Amino acid sequence: MSKRVLILVGTTKGGFIFESDENRKTWRMSDIQFKGWNVMHMQMDPRDQRLHAATSHFVYGPTVHHSDDLGKTWTQARQSPALMRASNSGRPPSTIDEAFISEGGESIQDKPEKMIKVWNIKPGRASEPNVLYAGAQPASLFKSNDRGETWSLNESLYDHPQRGEWGPGAGGLTLHTILLDPTNDKRMYIAVSAAGCYRTDDGGQTWKPFNKNVRADFMPDKYPEFGQCVHKMTMHPSTPNVIYQQNHCGVYRSDNFGEDWIDIGEGKLPTPFGFAIGVHPTDPRTIFTVPEESQEYHISLDGQFAVWRSRDAGDSWTRLTTGLPERAYVDVLREAMGIDPFEEAGVYIGTNTGQLVYSRDSGDHWEMLADFLPPIQSVEAAVVG
Repeated sequence: MSKRVLILVGTTKGGFIFESDENRKTWRMSDIQFKGWNVMHMQMDPRDQRLHAATSHFVYGPTVHHSDDLGKTWTQARQSPALMRASNSGRPPSTIDEAFISEGGESIQDKPEKMIKVWNIKPGRASEPNVLYAGAQPASLFKSNDRGETWSLNESLYDHPQRGEWGPGAGGLTLHTILLDPTNDKRMYIAVSAAGCYRTDDGGQTWKPFNKNVRADFMPDKYPEFGQCVHKMTMHPSTPNVIYQQNHCGVYRSDNFGEDWIDIGEGKLPTPFGFAIGVHPTDPRTIFTVPEESQEYHISLDGQFAVWRSRDAGDSWTRLTTGLPERAYVDVLREAMGIDPFEEAGVYIGTNTGQLVYSRDSGDHWEMLADFLPPIQSVEAAVVG
């Protein structure tokens, strides 16, 4: 049976599914999914090919849905991720995040924080069938044991003694990245803006910060134990000791399960700032990132849309622009890079101005896959067949 490639795109006004064969030259675009809804993330579980979508609506709030026919129909979870009580760790210090402000303006110190969004849905390991994880705003981690039908809160992270000192990033206090160690069922990493990277080695019963040598320019202590603004993390399953992260203040690599980090962008990349980062499916030393102009602007540096690639785990970098617009002031958000599993990897990148670009040769050449979409928030690649 021939394989089909699916590109799952979440936007501020709905979701889209693009389909092609292994050649990835011609594409078919679906009708809009969840029309008018904010689709933060769409993901396919490779274990059963069920699609999952994290959505929110100004009337109905945040929900998750699943599809067993590749997006033709969707079913809402019986119980979406929800916060039913206040955290025992105290309220984070800032009220920038809307989760900590009630509609009437009264204090919610002792009330459940408002559930704002589910940011990311992560399929579990092959060794844990039916399990999914979800990261949400305000920073919280959920687990489903029934393929996304119901969800339970990770209590220990929600009540973490440091949580009361976490401050929100510009996008809110969000848990946006979940990484699972494929060789250790008890080890998991999460990333929170702006709290940093945390790791559990006991299946989520306890969590510790792992941010040594990661800079936080906006903090009085530039290298705090926690409080860094991680924008995205990734790992290759064949080298679970190696983790990459695009941070507010640089691009980093850890070679020892997050115990400490090395700045792999300083003096090599044009700017430390960016959101998306991805790793090649067959070469764990090849990574991609999209540097942007500063936290103030969130746009392409000097008006040139460029992807940067390293073939040696960040020791050196190459600027990739062939086929990309020569003049473009765009923002690529943290979830807006997807990479398919082929050896000549397809790399798919969405922008906040609605362009979806892709490369069929690991970044050497780029083409426009779609234009005039709503602002793109997430891009995932999946293969079926």
